[in-house]
Amino acid sequence: MPIVQAEIEISAPSESVFDLAQSYELRLLWDPFVRALELRQGNGTSAGDRVWVRSWTGLTMVVEFVNVNRPHSVAMRMLQGPWFFEMFAGTWLFHGLPTGGTRAVFRYNFRTRPRMTGALFDPIVEVVFRRDIRARLTGLKRGIEVDRLLERAQAH
Repeated sequence: MPIVQAEIEISAPSESVFDLAQSYELRLLWDPFVRALELRQGNGTSAGDRVWVRSWTGLTMVVEFVNVNRPHSVAMRMLQGPWFFEMFAGTWLFHGLPTGGTRAVFRYNFRTRPRMTGALFDPIVEVVFRRDIRARLTGLKRGIEVDRLLERAQAH
């Protein structure tokens, strides 16, 4: 089962980074992967909450949070999604650093179908995911450090 991971350091405490990452009101402002999303169950802060997402590719997925541990981690699994995913899951980790910053780590694992084509298809999916993960992390960093999205949201 392929695992794709990337990480970035962000100059903000893990609470702030976690809060922006989990803010569905602000997600479209920083996340280049997401074109639309809806909370389907809960508010995105608890295990069992469900979210529908449409990506930049037009593909949609419904995910369920299996673990939410503010400000350290969020883990989710796909309930419904593109036909070629037999399984998809992801974890976002937020490690506080001695400098007061945060190391954000996004990790996805997946299994494609039909399995007999995995040797050909999985490397392509890995390349796309790696690019998307890096863009998402860069967007999160920019949203915190440059656009100051949490400060703007608190000012309103």
